[in-house]
Amino acid sequence: MLAESYCDWWSLAGVDALVGEVPAGWLDVPVANDAAAPRRSPVLAEPEVAPLHAALQRVEAPAKGEPKGPVALPGEWDAFQLWLAEHPDVPGSQWDARRVLPQGTPDSALMVLAAWPEVDDQRDGTLFTGPAAQLLDAMLRAIGLTRGDCYIASLAVTRPAGGRCDESDAAELDRLLRHHVALARPQRLLLVGSDMLRLATGRPLADVRGKLLDLNHDGGKVEAVAIAHPAMLLARPAHKAAAWDSLKLLNRGR
Repeated sequence: MLAESYCDWWSLAGVDALVGEVPAGWLDVPVANDAAAPRRSPVLAEPEVAPLHAALQRVEAPAKGEPKGPVALPGEWDAFQLWLAEHPDVPGSQWDARRVLPQGTPDSALMVLAAWPEVDDQRDGTLFTGPAAQLLDAMLRAIGLTRGDCYIASLAVTRPAGGRCDESDAAELDRLLRHHVALARPQRLLLVGSDMLRLATGRPLADVRGKLLDLNHDGGKVEAVAIAHPAMLLARPAHKAAAWDSLKLLNRGR
């Protein structure tokens, strides 16, 4: 009975013969387990990825074109004024669509020049508006002049963000400055504000207060003095005395 039980167990396990007709090769190592056989990494199919939305796709920056040369500056007064008002390549016109243009005529007794319009000037379309205008008029009267005697302009016809420009813009504005003064041919020049002085001379206002300067331009040179902007003088009245010391220099030789 015990032998029959063993036979039944092996029969249930699927073993029903002691020797098969085909050699089993029990000692052969399967190819998959052969250490000498080259191993191959399984090749996995890459999952399909949906394309990114156009707004998220990487776009290569276009190659930079050739840098533009210096902007051509009109040599005649009327053409220059029209160019300041309308031409898209005017240095200092790129910061705002509203341009604040000069007022007055060439050969004036005094050219009053700021770096760029103030916020209120940009809004109103006129240089030196509001309380700053009243103080400027008072300073001009103190040296025997009115606005009608002056040519009033800003170097840039629009205001840069934060009232600052980078070095490349400053270089173009410096070139425009010399050309503008040469065409205006003023008897004297009043540089208004620390930004204007920095662009014209590279010096801080504190170094030139009460000093007569010479500004070289395309046609020669013109005497100049520098004062703080009237808006700053209103905020810091203690600086008015230094501005008066500079303004008095404009009366010398008149």
